[in-house]
Amino acid sequence: MSLHGKRKEIYKYEAPWTVYAMNWSVRPDKRFRLALGSFVEEYNNKVQLVGLDEESSEFICRNTFDHPYPTTKLMWIPDTKGVYPDLLATSGDYLRVWRVGETETRLECLLNNNKNSDFCAPLTSFDWNEVDPYLLGTSSIDTTCTIWGLETGQVLGRVNLVSGHVKTQLIAHDKEVYDIAFSRAGGGRDMFASVGADGSVRMFDLRHLEHSTIIYEDPQHHPLLRLCWNKQDPNYLATMAMDGMEVVILDVRVPCTPVARLNNHRACVNGIAWAPHSSCHICTAGNYGDGKDYWGRWGEVFLWSP
Repeated sequence: MSLHGKRKEIYKYEAPWTVYAMNWSVRPDKRFRLALGSFVEEYNNKVQLVGLDEESSEFICRNTFDHPYPTTKLMWIPDTKGVYPDLLATSGDYLRVWRVGETETRLECLLNNNKNSDFCAPLTSFDWNEVDPYLLGTSSIDTTCTIWGLETGQVLGRVNLVSGHVKTQLIAHDKEVYDIAFSRAGGGRDMFASVGADGSVRMFDLRHLEHSTIIYEDPQHHPLLRLCWNKQDPNYLATMAMDGMEVVILDVRVPCTPVARLNNHRACVNGIAWAPHSSCHICTAGNYGDGKDYWGRWGEVFLWSP
């Protein structure tokens, strides 16, 4: 109970399987909408679209659709004004873009940059550009990052079909690439960074892909699993190493020298997120104590501030 007798609600939803990926929708006309991806140890997995029924104060499942393999990541289109098609992207064996309707969700396009073979290198992660929502970037275990361009094609009925093509593909690391994220620097469209199994953070500019900048290298060359840009100050980003108990804060203006190491966790860190409203607050999540459950059912979360 909060002051003045007003209730502070905690809303809960229990999925029928282990949740492996999750993302908020930012469309203004779709309040409190989540997409959840399953982790089932078989080919057939699921994605659920969950919304808050504000009258009953309960989260309810609006739609469920099949997905091959678990989604390594899923993201709603970063459309804060509701002017683009209502799209959801998922990564796994391929990058898939789904169109969400009132009653059903259909696959809009499947993006595969290996047209000459049935083999595909699994995608570890992807990011959706906030400045240009027709631009996505994927990272893969085959050491590459691929930048995809979406476009609206011919009209079928009343709906414009969405398709995609490879804008550029580059060998980003010496080993597997585990994450990719666009930066808000330089206009927010062309700069992105990636991390990988070679233990480095590398920064790229789509306008000058002939070279990259190494922002940081792990001293023991441990694989780096995730990176996250500061939402308010594009000079700062955070990263974490595999089985590491700390989060490293970097300043791109001072490469290879961390400005801070956040090391209060007692077991490995598995999630980081900068506050959307503040340049100096970051949330980190990790296992608890002996780390019995990797997915965080026994976990601890820290909110860091100056």
